Amino acid sequence: MIKGYIFDYGGTLDTAGTHWGKVLWHAYQNFNIPISEALFRQAYVHAERLLGANPVIKPDFSFYKTLDIKLRLEMEFLMTEGYWNASEDEYVKLHDNILNSVYNGVKNTAQHSRSVINTLSLRYPMVLVSNFYGNIHQVLKEFALDNFFASVIESADVGIRKPDPRIFSLGVKALCLKPDEVRVVGDSFYKDIIPAKKAGCYTAWLKGEGWNNVPYDETIPDMIITDIAQLLI
Repeated sequence: MIKGYIFDYGGTLDTAGTHWGKVLWHAYQNFNIPISEALFRQAYVHAERLLGANPVIKPDFSFYKTLDIKLRLEMEFLMTEGYWNASEDEYVKLHDNILNSVYNGVKNTAQHSRSVINTLSLRYPMVLVSNFYGNIHQVLKEFALDNFFASVIESADVGIRKPDPRIFSLGVKALCLKPDEVRVVGDSFYKDIIPAKKAGCYTAWLKGEGWNNVPYDETIPDMIITDIAQLLI
């Protein structure tokens, strides 16, 4: 019997199962930035590695500011490497257009997630487990998701990153439950579902558009959903 929940954040509560790389790539497409997906992927990985290795994002940074920085790093990489020949005016305009478009999409998704989590919170204790930049508490507050979780376990704070199963074990411990009494909900098969199963938890895979089009063994998750509202059924 499920007695508590562990939720992932990025890709789960903010983009409804779509990998963040795909969210941004589609935005680049929508605003007709003339680069290939292969070049975008280089820029995306460059920005993520830079943010992971350097304390660029401060604990009090909003998600809007975080997204602003991520986009600037990506776009500056594309221009510096000669992949995108944009004027300063064009760069600023497209950066701002993508920033606001993506941010508004995240706000809408977070609102839907908040509705579902509010209902679940009436029956279950919940913990959040996330690989993030050190500002997850500020981001949760920004989207009014900060009052639902008994504990927030962020990789930047505990020094353990998914897919290490130990980070999910910390979540189970925070719930004061046994692993097989906890359902982990996440979008990443590799970073959420497999390590959560190794930690002994039940799993609900939020299946959306992944970063790579690779097949997964769909017998591994205990539940496959395409909308977190399906957890209420």
